[in-house]
Amino acid sequence: MAGKFEISKSKNGKFLFNLKAGNGQVILTSQMYETKTSAQQGIDSCKTNSAIDGRFERNTSSSGQPYFNLKASNGQVIGRSEMYSSASAMENGVTSVKTNAASATVKDLTEG
Repeated sequence: MAGKFEISKSKNGKFLFNLKAGNGQVILTSQMYETKTSAQQGIDSCKTNSAIDGRFERNTSSSGQPYFNLKASNGQVIGRSEMYSSASAMENGVTSVKTNAASATVKDLTEG
């Protein structure tokens, strides 16, 4: 089953997207966007930049948990992963984003 992007609207009226793997697990969450169009552009950027390993910034939280950011060519963070239990689990998350983002469909949860 292929991955998918889901666009939703937050309580503060801004838009965001989640990239979900084929199993439904969220593997990347975007920043907040002012408009739905901006969120859709963020998805396009995610699809483009996820193919480039150097765009993944691997980090460790203050509590010692690995996570990653996906960045655009201008250095802006497109999306952030969940916190992982180990560096190898985080690398599996990076691989999952690379595998799912390019061919993921987009579902708009703000309609209907």
